[in-house]
This record gives sequence, structure tokens and C-alpha cells, in this order.
Amino acid sequence: MTPSFRARPLLPLLESAVLSRVSVMGLLPRRGVKTEVPAPQPSPQGGVEVLGCSYPWDDHTNVTAKILSKVGRNLHNQAHHPLWLLKERVKAHFYRTYTGRRRNPVFSVFDNLSPVVSVEQNFDSLLIPPDHPSRETGDSYYLNRTHMLRAHTSAHQRDLVRSGLDAFLLAGDVYRRDEIDASHYPVFHQMEGVRLLSEHQLFSGSERAGPMSLFEKGGQRTPQKQETHSLHVVRLVETDLKQCLTSLVTHLFGEDLEIRWVECYFPFTHPSFEMEVRFQGDWLEVLGCGVMEQQLLNSAGAEHKMGWAFGLGLERLAMVLYGIPDIRLFWSEDERFLKQFLLPHIDQAVTFQPLSKYPALLNDISFWLPSGAYSENDFYDLVRSIGGDLVEKVSLVDLFIHPKTKKASHCYRIAYRHMERTLSQEEVRVVHRAIERAVEQELGVQGRY
Repeated sequence: MTPSFRARPLLPLLESAVLSRVSVMGLLPRRGVKTEVPAPQPSPQGGVEVLGCSYPWDDHTNVTAKILSKVGRNLHNQAHHPLWLLKERVKAHFYRTYTGRRRNPVFSVFDNLSPVVSVEQNFDSLLIPPDHPSRETGDSYYLNRTHMLRAHTSAHQRDLVRSGLDAFLLAGDVYRRDEIDASHYPVFHQMEGVRLLSEHQLFSGSERAGPMSLFEKGGQRTPQKQETHSLHVVRLVETDLKQCLTSLVTHLFGEDLEIRWVECYFPFTHPSFEMEVRFQGDWLEVLGCGVMEQQLLNSAGAEHKMGWAFGLGLERLAMVLYGIPDIRLFWSEDERFLKQFLLPHIDQAVTFQPLSKYPALLNDISFWLPSGAYSENDFYDLVRSIGGDLVEKVSLVDLFIHPKTKKASHCYRIAYRHMERTLSQEEVRVVHRAIERAVEQELGVQGRY
């Protein structure tokens, strides 16, 4: 079946975009990748416009217009989109599993919170240390020093707990600077759950004799528990958490699923775990979870309760459940993709039928690294800013150190592939030349082409 739109010639559009990009480069603060065409819209005072609000530029600003163009798309809220289907399946499972006395759902659901958060919300509220790598401008998208595009939906945890909620699900778009391949994209979607438990809830079914408390004084932090928690209570919380998530993934994947738990580290939970499932012969990590740090709960006014939290990537699960091979497809508006998920019921099984696989065009770019700092994520972000979703993958294929000068050279191979038609080398060369020029101008490298 042919698509319902007529593709516009790509070459004139690319040439126009490249010329426009070059014309605005000198208007912005120079710090890695700053913008692209169309540029972030400045306010009269000079700032970045996001969802109707203006944020002044400063030395931390690194968000690009390519990224800003994704804000507000909310794929997880578009009916019959595969991410919406998965979100609705998770939500329906929790609605069925956790009900109150009147059979009303216990878990509240939030799926429309703004992705613009304060740096304090995204990091400090979650006890993420000041020197944690995720705070670097090479890893996260900053509007300025005080505000950013959230790197995880957990940025809202403390605020929702502080509002008095004991159980909630949260879904939304998150933003991270990352490598470029079929499973990584700078915008993706997360869904997480939080449940707080009181003494009554935890001990109502316990057979342990004598008085029991959630907390102990003078305790020590161990790999199994926090200093304020008793080991017995932590085991009860862990059991509740793992039973909840085992029930969820077997609902999604099927009853015969093989599951294992792997200990890991998160700044905002302890102990922490990752769940892996056996899928098509391999172990696949599908979510992270753990017992919430009591310090986080105390700061949110829930000092008399304990809690657990989990988070999962909707794209990761949807790619597995529906057989979607490339993460860029989630952003496609091609009806050949979207109509496959127009299902009469959210639990109906569906396997993605691939669109025609148009050939990839490979182009290499080599350059000497600058004497100062160089971040691969700056390079990846620049490539994606100019090439957009034409770029399927970027791979470092050669690293050379000059024996005399000791200068380092990187060679990257960029795979270009249109999702809906065949590209010509002439079209791709326009994009590739623009990347070559921008790399030298914005990253300070010396080209070897």
C-alpha cells in the first residue's frame, strides 16, 4: 500500500536548512551544539521558548530546536499509538489488581505533566550527587542552569508524594543526550510506579509475634537495607514490589515467562534491582526498581511510611512486544505503520509488519580532536540536529593516535536511511557536507576530508 501523502523533494529543503543554520550560528553563545534551523525562539530578552514559557540562555543552554520540536508530541497519549497501547495495558493491569473497598482504583495516573522541570527536581530531590555523570551537559538537555528537560519521570516523585498520594503511575517523555543507533533516541518515554506502605498495610498479614515497627534506631546501612529500616520490614516491602512486577510482566509477556532479579544501584532506592526476562533465547533487562530512600520520603512529608518504586522504558518494551526494529519508527506519521496498531482491544496481540526496507547509504567523517575537551555526545547531537531522522546509526570505526604529535583522530561511519523512500547519494552529500562544516565550526575539530 502506498502512503497517503506525497513526499516533498528533499534536496532543496536540506540546502535551505543548511544555509539557514549557518546564518544563525554566530548569534548564539558558543558552547558545543546550541541550535539548528529553526532556532529556539528567543524572547525579547533572549531566551528559549518551550510550551509557552521563556527560559533565558546561559552557559548551560544546550537544547536544540530538533529536540524542542519533539516537546508536546506526547506519543504516549496518542490513541492507538504503540506507546499508548502499552501505557494503557500497564494502567489497566494496575486498575484491576489494586482496588479499594468500593472497587475503585488505588493508583492515580499522571500522563500529562510538563517535561520542563527544575534541576533541583530532576537531581537534588532524588538524592543524585553533585558529581554524578548524569548532571553533565554532555548527558542531559539544559534550558539554562536552573531548568531542563527531564531526564526521567522520577523528577516528579517527591512532588506527587508531597501532595499526599500513596500510590501513583506516571508516564511521560524524557530527554537524554545519547549515541545514535536503532535502539537509542534522544527522546523516549518512561512509565513508573510508586507505592507507599503503612505499618498496618505491611504487618496485617504477618505472623511475627510482638510489636513491630517500620523503623529502627541505631541501625547500620548494609547491602540489604537502609540504616533506618529493619531487615524484616525491608523483606516485606521487597516481596510486595517483586510480586507486583512479576504479575505485570507476565500479564504483558505471558504466563510462561522466565524472570530473574539482578542487584544494581540507583541513588534514590536501596536496595535496588533490575528485572530481566528470558526472551527469544536472551536475557533482556526490562525495568529497574527498589525500596525508596527514606530520606526522599522524609523530605516529602511521608516520614511514617516506607515505599517502593519502579521505572520502565515504553519503547524498550514495545519494541520487544510488537517486534518494532527501529526506535525512529515510533515518530513516524506513515499510516502503514500507525494503522497496524488500530486494535479493537488494547490486549489484542499484534506483531509489526515491516515497511519496505529502503537501502542505507554510508558516509564516513574523520577529524583530529581539539586540544581541549571533546564530548562524543556533542558530536552525536550535532549529527542528529542536522541529519534528523535520516540518520539511522553513527559508529566510531577508527581511532588513530599520531605517533609524533600524539594528536587523536576519530573516524565515524554515518548510516543514512529514509523510513519511507529511497535516498540518493546527492541528497545525502548535502547533509553530510553540512555536518562536516558544523563539526569544525562548533566543536573545534580539524577535518581530514
